[in-house]
Amino acid sequence: MKKFAIFSVLAFASFSHAEGPLQPVLQSFVDKHLVPGVVTLVASKDKVLDLDSAGYASLASKTPMRKDAVFWIASMSKSLTGAALMMLVDEGKVSLDDAVEKYLPAFKGQQVKTADGALHPPKHPITVREVMCHTSGLVLANEKGLKKTQSLKENVALFASYPLRQEPGTKYEYNNCGIDTGGRIIEVLSGLTYSEFMQKRLFDPMAMKDTTFWPNEEQASRLAHTARFTADKKDLEEIKQDKDVEQRIIDKWSEGVQVPRAVTADMGAGVAFNYAKHFGEPAGGFYSTAADVGTFCRMLLNGGTLDGKRYLSEKAVKQLSSIQTGETPVSPDSAYGVGFSIKLTDEEGPSAGSFGHRGARRTAMWIDPINELVMVILVERFDMTGEEQKVMYGGFMKAAVTAFGKAGKQPRQ
Repeated sequence: MKKFAIFSVLAFASFSHAEGPLQPVLQSFVDKHLVPGVVTLVASKDKVLDLDSAGYASLASKTPMRKDAVFWIASMSKSLTGAALMMLVDEGKVSLDDAVEKYLPAFKGQQVKTADGALHPPKHPITVREVMCHTSGLVLANEKGLKKTQSLKENVALFASYPLRQEPGTKYEYNNCGIDTGGRIIEVLSGLTYSEFMQKRLFDPMAMKDTTFWPNEEQASRLAHTARFTADKKDLEEIKQDKDVEQRIIDKWSEGVQVPRAVTADMGAGVAFNYAKHFGEPAGGFYSTAADVGTFCRMLLNGGTLDGKRYLSEKAVKQLSSIQTGETPVSPDSAYGVGFSIKLTDEEGPSAGSFGHRGARRTAMWIDPINELVMVILVERFDMTGEEQKVMYGGFMKAAVTAFGKAGKQPRQ
């Protein structure tokens, strides 16, 4: 009890686990060693219906998971970028049908490389739609020799220097470089850096106070630390990715900018370069909380408005959440829009047509127009098997739809 005495009543409340309809489900994920800890949020168009947590933010210190814990949301950032780009579509500054080279001249003259190494002009230049729905054919982020910097402008110019992997629009290939290219278009059209645009147009107006590329010390004190299997794969252990790096090295790499050690432990000491250059990647760099992610999702569930302010037109929301890959298949159970994955089945719980995204460490958000629900689940877990993911995602989302969905029980008052 002495440990908790330092917290205010308000802070202590963030640890509270009042028994709600989802609490047994969340606790089962912890008990089964699927995750060290978890935070979930369920919301309607009008309000948050349920915010709950279970387990630990840190296995090493046995720190209880707070409801306002900060998570690296990884590729969920793609959806934030998609929404930001659609703001510019609404303003008439860009069309999804426009060629990328219209805004980024470095892409002019790009060639397609065939299997035998020959080059030929594409049937059409890559479009804004194609970079945002993973059908552009751009170089992949894991290409050998592709060395990115802490400059979005330089990175995207580098992507343009590589030949296309296939004809644009003919193959779905999940591609961070494409989404980063969309982020660079935002910079060119707005006159702001990508991070400035996101802060000014989304995060500040929507009071998403914990959504950032660079958690400060206070936010880092709420960081959910990542876990992975132990060697025998019977339990979980917390990772520590900076254990061999001295503080003086981190300070050198960050150019004196303070980088919380909790962040380097979770992400690796190389994150110090991002702090130094104030750099963040549109395809996968944001940290956030369940409350902030829920706010963003509620805006979309409301057709682009939140608390009386319009951020996106209904047309834009419909466009970003509808299939943009044409006849190009994605998978049997999903399609892709503008920075958003789209469900084609309701097997996990959310209805077909629900849209959202997952992150590399198993975070996820879904907007379900049929059940009129937002569902957010935040965890930090490496090496989660496909079967474990089915148990976790399906367990949470089916329980959320049953308890709170339009066709389910009425929400608690």
